[in-house]
Amino acid sequence: MSTKRRDFIRNVAYGAAGIGIGGIASGFTAKSYGRIVGANDRLNVALMGCGRRVSAYYAALKDKTNNVDVAYICDVMKKQREKVAKDLTGKVSGNLTLVNDIHDVWNDKSVDAIFNATPDHWHAPGTWMAMKAGKHVYIEKPCSHNPREGELLVAFQKKYGKVVQMGNQQRSAKESIEIISEIHKGVIGNVYKAVAFYSNNRGEVPAAKPAATPEGLDWNLWQGPAPRVEYKDNTWDYNWHWYGWHWGTAETGNNATHELDVARWALQVTYPEHVDVEAAKRHFVNDGWVMYDTMDASFRFPGNKIIQWDGKSRSGYNTYGSDRGTVIYGSEGTVFVNRNGYTLFDRMGKKVKDSKSKGTEAGTALGGGGDMTDTHVANFFNVIRGTETKLNSPIEEGAISQMMCHYANISYRIGKSFNVDTQNGHILDKEGMKLWDRTYEKGWEPKL
Repeated sequence: MSTKRRDFIRNVAYGAAGIGIGGIASGFTAKSYGRIVGANDRLNVALMGCGRRVSAYYAALKDKTNNVDVAYICDVMKKQREKVAKDLTGKVSGNLTLVNDIHDVWNDKSVDAIFNATPDHWHAPGTWMAMKAGKHVYIEKPCSHNPREGELLVAFQKKYGKVVQMGNQQRSAKESIEIISEIHKGVIGNVYKAVAFYSNNRGEVPAAKPAATPEGLDWNLWQGPAPRVEYKDNTWDYNWHWYGWHWGTAETGNNATHELDVARWALQVTYPEHVDVEAAKRHFVNDGWVMYDTMDASFRFPGNKIIQWDGKSRSGYNTYGSDRGTVIYGSEGTVFVNRNGYTLFDRMGKKVKDSKSKGTEAGTALGGGGDMTDTHVANFFNVIRGTETKLNSPIEEGAISQMMCHYANISYRIGKSFNVDTQNGHILDKEGMKLWDRTYEKGWEPKL
């Protein structure tokens, strides 16, 4: 595709009224939008963040039917971007240019889309800066580090009209789509409750101590939008998840995003009326893990509906017969659904139907990946081109589900339950609202 044609496409996207949940800019039909972006044109994509999750995209990037070139591999750790380049060289199309600074990618007008698989504190800022630069974004969960960032992501998407897909890939699972549709049609009667759960056996974490910055790491750029602090040993490589709220969103932001989203999808609810949480650090109490590792949360919604979260980061006991999933209760039956498919039971507990996936999506393995991710990525590409009209997880929906994780974390942090405004999602508690936003490093503040 010529630079002139790319500029034309980008100008059309900027001028559009915005891509909504249906995936198409206001006033455009799927057919006409598809002609504008070029259904058969190759998409130039960039990888932003080359940690454990990046390999989950490999299959989709190698799939010739997706018709993409990998233009850039970007990571602030030299050895990580070099590893990804080694993994993909000769297996994907594109120049595979290695860069340390994502600004180099944003400044390249030939790049159409970015995969944002950075640490949590980079997710929302990296996405809205990419949109401002004219890029579509596949944003990994959690889509935001705090509630205000979720609001900002939706606002930026509406302003710039870019395609933004959140990486809660179970929204693209054939079996999940099928059973949620049946639930909405009344297969288990009036749906009133869902229990979302996660069990993992994460081990002991070393205490973070001041240390020299690892060779090859751009620590300043790794921190990016977050206020600057000194480097501590073992922070940059995954354990930032457990070393405090400066970077991460704890296990609830890290994993509950998936199952709470399925629960909310099934119950057809938006913001809860009330949030109540019990959480604590229960395992390896003297190690470096500074957040809770065990959480029980309840979200009460209008219409007497409830969603519960049972999160166990360091206890591998499968309370519900699986390491993760969602149990959905109705007046006439129950559904168990996870990444492997679903089982439908009648009110007496008798199995009515069992539909198992033949796919390969990982459960609690670090990084994950599999057929759900492949389908989710393909949906992202196809909506960019206009050959599909709806994103399976548009940022408008993803941000609402992510809000439930933020509510749970805030309730834990302030040590009390609270009510929520069901119209705008704001917390009806002054102490809770103090955690609605965060402070940014000077020069990185969001500018809509």
